[in-house]
Amino acid sequence: MKISPSLLPLLRSQMQGELLALVVLHPEREFSLTELASELGVSHTSVLREVDRLVGGGILRDRRVGRTRLVSSRTDTALAAPLAELIAVTYGPLPVLSEALAGFAGVREAYIYGSWAARYNGEQGPPPADVDVLVVGDPDPDALFDLAEDASRRLRREVNVHRVSAEAWAADTHDPFLTGVRMRPLVPLNLDQEA
Repeated sequence: MKISPSLLPLLRSQMQGELLALVVLHPEREFSLTELASELGVSHTSVLREVDRLVGGGILRDRRVGRTRLVSSRTDTALAAPLAELIAVTYGPLPVLSEALAGFAGVREAYIYGSWAARYNGEQGPPPADVDVLVVGDPDPDALFDLAEDASRRLRREVNVHRVSAEAWAADTHDPFLTGVRMRPLVPLNLDQEA
C-alpha cells in the first residue's frame, strides 16, 4: 500500500504534487510532457498518465502543436484559485525558490531544510509553519532578504533564509547549526534553470 505524501495527504503521490506545483503555480505557461518529465526527474510515461488524469478531472488543459502535447493550468474554474493556494503552501516552495535563486549572483548551492524538507521526504508530522532555506555562497544579504520577502508573499508563509559561505559548508565543522542541518533531510533547489 502506497503512503500518501506527507506535505498534502490528499494527493496520491509526491510526483502529482510536484507536477501540480510546476503547472498550477505558473498559469501563464504551457509545458510539454517532455519538459515536465525532465523537470520532475520521472519518465515520460509517468507524466503522461498523471496529465491524463488531471486533464480528465478538469484541473489542467492540453492542446497539441504538431506532435507536441502542451499542458497548462485551467484558471477558468471555481477550483482554480483554491487549488493554487493549497499547492502554493504545500508543494510550492520547491519550484518557487528554485526559480527565485536560479541565476542569483553569489549563490552556489541552496537547500530547503527543517520541517518542510522533512515532510517532503515523507516524515509524518504537522504541516510546516514556515520554510527554511540554506544558501551556500556569498550573495548580497539585502537582495537575499528581498527575495525571502517576495517568496513569503508568493508561498503565503514565512521563508527564512540562512546564508553560509562555501568554505563553511564544505568544511568538517562542529558548528551546531551546520551539524543539525546536515543530520536532517535536505531538499536541493535546482539552480540550473533559466532565471
